[in-house]
Amino acid sequence: MSKTPRPAFRCTECGWEATKWVGRCGECQSWGSVAEGAAPAHRAAAAPVSRPAVPIGQVDAEGASFRSSGVPELDRVLGGGLVPGAAILLAGEPGVGKSTLLLEVAAQTARYQRRTLYVTGEESASQVRIRADRTGGVHNELYLAAETDLGAVLTHIEEVRPTLIVVDSVQTIGASGVEGVPGGVTQVKEVAAALIRVAKTRNITTVLVGHVTKEGSIAGPRVLEHLVDVVLHFEGDRNSRFRMLRAMKNRFGPVDEVGCFDLGPDGISAVTDPTGLFVESHHGQVAGTCVAVTMEGRRPLLAEVQALVTPSALERPRRTTSGLDSSRVALVLAVLQQHCGIRLATHDVFASTVGGAKLAEPASDLAVAVALASAHLGTVPPAGVVAMGEIGLAGELRRVRDLPQRIAEAARLGFRVAVVPSEPGQKSPRAPESWSVDGLRVLDVPDVASALRLLQLTGGKAHLRPAGDG
Repeated sequence: MSKTPRPAFRCTECGWEATKWVGRCGECQSWGSVAEGAAPAHRAAAAPVSRPAVPIGQVDAEGASFRSSGVPELDRVLGGGLVPGAAILLAGEPGVGKSTLLLEVAAQTARYQRRTLYVTGEESASQVRIRADRTGGVHNELYLAAETDLGAVLTHIEEVRPTLIVVDSVQTIGASGVEGVPGGVTQVKEVAAALIRVAKTRNITTVLVGHVTKEGSIAGPRVLEHLVDVVLHFEGDRNSRFRMLRAMKNRFGPVDEVGCFDLGPDGISAVTDPTGLFVESHHGQVAGTCVAVTMEGRRPLLAEVQALVTPSALERPRRTTSGLDSSRVALVLAVLQQHCGIRLATHDVFASTVGGAKLAEPASDLAVAVALASAHLGTVPPAGVVAMGEIGLAGELRRVRDLPQRIAEAARLGFRVAVVPSEPGQKSPRAPESWSVDGLRVLDVPDVASALRLLQLTGGKAHLRPAGDG
């Protein structure tokens, strides 16, 4: 005998289901989020196949070729551009510039005489028009609709027949006949599934804007990230105009590319060479500075590390960092004291980056050590020096990934000396090996103490000659 299906209990945070009520979700571990839902429907019987299966070699791949979005940095992250029929999820903090970026993408697509539909559920049509006037995004092929109902959005798609759809945001669209409020687990799943189904059947590129939680993860059920083809994360500091776009998932390209943007009063623009934003132009040589080379995806970026060391009258001296991992800075301080004889236990230490850059990569350890030693001794490091290398607890320097790309970028920007970790087995640490790349002198050192001696950060002045000086 068939039994009547029992109502399921579902977590309102992540969508996890249980047959009985529990106080704590078994998936996301949140308390009080499990509530009773509607009874599960019976499974539908097998339907006749509308499209027969064909050998994969006979599938036409021309319809899924890349086309430019008009924004080069976005094309870089996507792996070539927008793909017809692709579903893209863009997430980011409030006010970071998601709507501005997507309005620019929609306007650029309209410039190529490709019809675009921009659906806004968070703003009125007049508000979006004001922003389009400010950024130069008004075009006849760009259609605008202010809707919060899924049925109305699907009707607009049927009437406009666009090649690109932007939905800002998926949490504001509600589906009638589905339980829950817009933004809830069930609603988000239904709305996203309906939009993605239309995108696949009609070969329309669909971009969905997603909210983020206070922890920084994408709000809504985790299945939302599985439904889409590409997941992008737009991030940046509120105190800086610099923005970065990262791919967290990409079925059509790499996931280690990063796009750089400048968010200004006239809209958003691509930054093809962001190094100048993170390196300060000093009128003269300054103690307590060093330039690090970090990798953002496949792109090497140079960022300046600045340090200030002052005697402290406190029992527990302050350790303040900005743009740097505080635990890595604490490790570098311990290594400097234990293996380099630099005593900082009675000093306040301040370390930061320039331009709001965030250096979480261990490859910036050596630059931090050089800046701290220079600030403590008051000795100016050699001009045009970059340092890269991960510091171990024994004071040794470990090799970092993509070292040739880092060195080539430093040479391209005119730096004259690069201090890098030596290869395993190198002898004579007091006479490090030296070689040149495009006018850049590269010095291999085995440990932090050797690097500081080489840079004359032990009380004397630095006299390093650049490549080509003998």
